[in-house]
Amino acid sequence: MVEVKCVRKTHVKPKKSLGRKECQLVTFDLPYLAFYYNQKLMLYKLAHGGDHDFEGMVVKLKEGLDVALEEFYQLAGRLGKDEEGVFRIEYDDDMTDGVEVVEASAEDVSVDDLAAEEGTEILKDFIPYNGILNLEGLHRPLLAIQLTKLRDGIAVGCAFNHAVLDGTSTWHFMSSWAQICSGAPAVSAPPFLDRTKSRNTRVKLDLTAPPDPSSMPNDKDLKPEGPAAPKLRERVFKFSEAAIDKIKSVVNAAPRPDGSKPFSTFQSLGVHIWRHVTLARGLKPEDITVFTVFADCRKRVNPPMPESYFGNLIQAIFTGTAAGLLSAHPPEFGAGLIQGAIEAHDAAAIDKRNTEWEVAPKIFQFKDAGVNCVAIGSSPRFKVYDVDFGFGRPEGVRSGSNNRFDGMVYLYQGKSGGRGIDVEITLEVGTMERLEMDRDFRFEEA
Repeated sequence: MVEVKCVRKTHVKPKKSLGRKECQLVTFDLPYLAFYYNQKLMLYKLAHGGDHDFEGMVVKLKEGLDVALEEFYQLAGRLGKDEEGVFRIEYDDDMTDGVEVVEASAEDVSVDDLAAEEGTEILKDFIPYNGILNLEGLHRPLLAIQLTKLRDGIAVGCAFNHAVLDGTSTWHFMSSWAQICSGAPAVSAPPFLDRTKSRNTRVKLDLTAPPDPSSMPNDKDLKPEGPAAPKLRERVFKFSEAAIDKIKSVVNAAPRPDGSKPFSTFQSLGVHIWRHVTLARGLKPEDITVFTVFADCRKRVNPPMPESYFGNLIQAIFTGTAAGLLSAHPPEFGAGLIQGAIEAHDAAAIDKRNTEWEVAPKIFQFKDAGVNCVAIGSSPRFKVYDVDFGFGRPEGVRSGSNNRFDGMVYLYQGKSGGRGIDVEITLEVGTMERLEMDRDFRFEEA
């Protein structure tokens, strides 16, 4: 058991006065209102161990945060609706509290203890807003941060409202905040904040706000899964550069038709995970299995949006086949399905999906990822181990317990950099046990 004591709670606003600002949520944002806050945990070991000045570090982090929020002010706001019922982000110097910052202590726990943790049951005590829906941003901050003093370091847990930003924007903010704390005078790459440049259709959603937090149970008592949900287990599989190279070479070993692109690292690793998870599930040959990737659309839309576009600019891309076909064919069969689905998702396909959604809006649920799915989120392209607040690179980067379901996968850059990739997988307990026994999946232990 881990005892985490909350010491105090404060709020941080942009350092300079911004007055009142509003930003319409667009079609790329709105479907995520019924998802949960997106959680990230970063663990930092300090050279001087338990003698570190935690209070001084908190001051430094909060002072850097208020400067970063001058550019990323949307994270200091709340959700609201305009006079026509269209959701938007609202920030007001006088009316908005800003970002919630909780200071906590767990001095019996070391950084290595948490970095070695495979599941999320213990980790969730270090990240705020467990089981909190994005729609609750109507009366909660859109970003909550928990800074926890550990025996030999600090844990930085963040909960971002997923209706407000995607992974690219999340790590843009985190790296900008870290740069300020490390001495940069201002954000070096300001966010592109005009969401209507990507989609300007106004969509009214008749969604009922959850009850006020003061009338709800404690955050720790809320769980994303209902009582009838299957028991899930998380596991981190660390694939070294050598393992990634081997997986990629196997998938690309067979000759391809003239003009065909070689399979990318993502496509190669994706089909490797998809095939072995499908095998571990023990599906019947005729059972359908779906591969889903939440793909960045910044360069796919017309006109293209800059990398600094702040918000959600992702769409789910789906492909599926019978489990028997996926396992009977060599891996390049499944990789070809993934590659074809990704390449077909061009500006026209994105626009068609958005138009269909605007005619008949549907709020996403986990089951929408597909039957017997493997769903990939996050990306090893995000330089998560470069987020240095002035006290070194993180020892570990993890997702929280929110937005997990059977088949959800998060990919992270390996700690050593290079081509290594950490794969966080959530599966039913029995499936996970069989996957762990699959030596061909783990590769290096085969």
